[in-house]
Amino acid sequence: MMKQRSFCTSLWQCYFEYSTPKILVIRSFKVGTLNRFTQALVIAYIIGYVCVLKKGYQDTDTVLSSVTTKVKGIALTNTSDLGLRIWDVADYVIPPQEENSFFVLTNLIITLNQTQSRCPELVLKFTSELTPKSPPSGVQTGKCVNYSADVKTCEVWAWCPLEMDAEPPVPPMLGDAENFTVLIKNSIRYPKFNFNKRNILPHVNTSYLEHCVFNRITDPDCPIFRLKDMVTEAEEDFQTMAVHGGVMGVQISWECNLDMPSSWCVPKYTFRRLDNKDPVNNVAPGYNFRFAKYYKNGDNQETRTLIKGFGIRFDVMVFGQAGKFNIVPTLVNIGAGLALLGLVTVVCDWIVLTCMTKKNLYMEQKYSYVDDFQLLSSETP
Repeated sequence: MMKQRSFCTSLWQCYFEYSTPKILVIRSFKVGTLNRFTQALVIAYIIGYVCVLKKGYQDTDTVLSSVTTKVKGIALTNTSDLGLRIWDVADYVIPPQEENSFFVLTNLIITLNQTQSRCPELVLKFTSELTPKSPPSGVQTGKCVNYSADVKTCEVWAWCPLEMDAEPPVPPMLGDAENFTVLIKNSIRYPKFNFNKRNILPHVNTSYLEHCVFNRITDPDCPIFRLKDMVTEAEEDFQTMAVHGGVMGVQISWECNLDMPSSWCVPKYTFRRLDNKDPVNNVAPGYNFRFAKYYKNGDNQETRTLIKGFGIRFDVMVFGQAGKFNIVPTLVNIGAGLALLGLVTVVCDWIVLTCMTKKNLYMEQKYSYVDDFQLLSSETP
C-alpha cells in the first residue's frame, strides 16, 4: 500500500515538472573552438549551399514549351533502280510534321512495280521441310509452285514481286543528309511569373538567320543546326548511323534566374543518342519502317513502289526551371537555418558532458533541481 502511494506521488510530481534552460558559460579553448567551428559550418551551409547554390530565397516554376521544326537540304542519288534522282524535303522528311520531333530518311531498300497478284513465297520464309519460319508475306493459296529451277515454295496472294529481305546499302543512299539543316523554333513560358521567351533571341534578325549555323564558339545563339554537327556532338559518326538509322535526342535547357535581366535567360543545347547500340545485344538495330507510293499504270491497274526506309529520328526535349525572389521561401529557409544553429548548442553540450575530462563538474553546474513539493512539506508546521 505504501509503495503504491509512493508511486502515485512520484507520478503526480513528474506530471507537474517544468524544465527551463540554464546558461552555463564555459571558458575553454577546446570547447570554444568546437562551438565556433560548428557554427561556421552551419552558416557556410546556409549561405553557400541553401542561398547561393540552391537559391533558397526564390520561388520556382517549371517550363511550358512548344516546338516546331523545318528541315532544308537537297540530296542527289544515282542507282540502277531509280537512275539519277533529286531528293528534297518533301521526299526525305516523313511525316512532314511530328510533335516535338522530326525524321530524316538516310537509307532505303526499294521494291518497284508491285501489283496485287500471285507469286511464290520467299525461300528464307521456310525451312528445308517447307515449315514457315515467320509470318507469310501474303495469303497462302494452298499451291506449291516453283521459286526457282530447284526450289519450290508456297504460292501467296500478295503485293508481287515480294520485298527481298536484304541488308541496307553501305554507304547509305542519302549520305548527303549530313549537310541538311534544321531550324528549331522553341517558345517557352513560366506561367507563375508571366514570363515568355523563344530561342530566336531579340538580337537575331532575318539576315542573320539566312546564313548562320549553330556553333558553340562563333554562333551559340543560332537556332539552325547541321545534322552532322548534332550527331558528332553526341560522339557518333553520321555515315555509320545513317546505314541502319537511329534516334537522337536534342535537349534544350532553360535555367533562368528572373532576378537578373531577361537577356540572361538563354537556351543551352546538348545532343545525345537515345537508341541502344550495344555491340553485344544488336538484334534489330537502328530505326526503320515501310511506306508505299501508289499509282496506276496504262491498264488502269493499281501498282505501288514499296520503300523500306532507314533514318534518324530527332526528338526535341525541352526542360528547365525559373526562379524569382519571394519572401515566403526566404523566411522558411532563414527559420531552418536558425534551427540548425540551435542544434550547435545541443551537439556541443553532448560532447562536453560525455567526452571532456571535467564532464562531472560541467554536469553539476549544468543541471540543478528545485523541488517545491519538498519546500512546501518543510514549511508545513
